[in-house]
Amino acid sequence: MKIALDPYMHRHLSLEDLCRATKEMGYDHIELSPRADFLQWWTRPRVYPERLQNFKKAMKDHDVSLSTIQPMYRWSSPYEDEWKMAMDNWKRTIEIAVELDNPLLISEFGRGGSPERSNADRQGIHTPEACENAFWRSMDVLVPLLEKEGLTLCVEPHPEDWVEEMAPAIDIIKTINSPAVQCSYIAPHSFYYGDDLAETIRSTKGILQHARVADTYNHKGSSQLRYIVNPPGSNARVHQHLDMGEGEVDWDTFFKTLHEIGFDGVLSSCVFAWDERAEQSSRFMRDEIQRYVDKYWK
Repeated sequence: MKIALDPYMHRHLSLEDLCRATKEMGYDHIELSPRADFLQWWTRPRVYPERLQNFKKAMKDHDVSLSTIQPMYRWSSPYEDEWKMAMDNWKRTIEIAVELDNPLLISEFGRGGSPERSNADRQGIHTPEACENAFWRSMDVLVPLLEKEGLTLCVEPHPEDWVEEMAPAIDIIKTINSPAVQCSYIAPHSFYYGDDLAETIRSTKGILQHARVADTYNHKGSSQLRYIVNPPGSNARVHQHLDMGEGEVDWDTFFKTLHEIGFDGVLSSCVFAWDERAEQSSRFMRDEIQRYVDKYWK
C-alpha cells in the first residue's frame, strides 16, 4: 500500500521544494498531477534532461518516490489533429515514465474535443459514440507501447466524460483485455459512478490499482438540491474535493470494501478545495487515511 500526495494545492512550489514539503507533511510518495513545469494539461510535457535529473535528485535527497503521474491529453477527441497531438504527447509521457522508473500512470476517459473549438464550429459536445471511437483508436496505439515498457495505465470515468458511470467503464477496461490497462477509483466522483458505494467498489475487483481520496457532497441528495446551479436544468457537473469528513462519502464503507476486494495499490490524498490551508489539509489527510488503513488492513 502506498499513500501518496496529489500536490495540486502546492503547485506554487518548485519540483525540488515539492519533494521537501511532501516529506515534511508525512508522505513518502508523490502523485504528480498536471503542472505547468512538467506534465502540462493538453500540451507537450515540459520536461528536459536538466529538469528531469534535478527532480530525480530532489526525490532521492528527501527520500520520497513518485507513485503515479497523470497525463491529460485529448485522446478521445474526434478532431484528427487533436487526436494525433494527443498520441504524440502520450508517447513522450511514456518515455518520461520509463526515465523516472514510474510504472503507474493515471488518466480519465476524456471529454472529447476541445470545448472552445467544438463550440466555435457549432459541433457542441461530441457524441459519446464519436468520443469512444477515438478512445479505441488511442488504445490501439498505446496499449502495445505500455505493454512493451512494462507500464500500467489506470483510467476512470470522470463527471462530464463520455462515460461517467463505473459499470460501462469496467466493461471497456475488461474489453481492452490487457494487464497494462486497469481501473482508477476517485472517491469524490462516487455519486456519479453509481448509487451503491460498496457494490461499485466491489465491481472493480481484480482491476483496481489506484484510488484517490477526498470527500464530496451527494449532488443527487435533498431532491437534487444539495448543490444549486443556475439556470435550473443546467448540464453542469458539480462535485468537490474536500477533506475527509466534510462531505457525504461513507469512509468506513469505502475502506472496508477496498480491503474486502484485496486492494493493495496507491491511495492518494486529492483535496483541491483549500489552497488557503493546503499544508494543514494535506497533513490531516495523511493522518486520516493512515487511520483507516490501520483499521482495516492491520
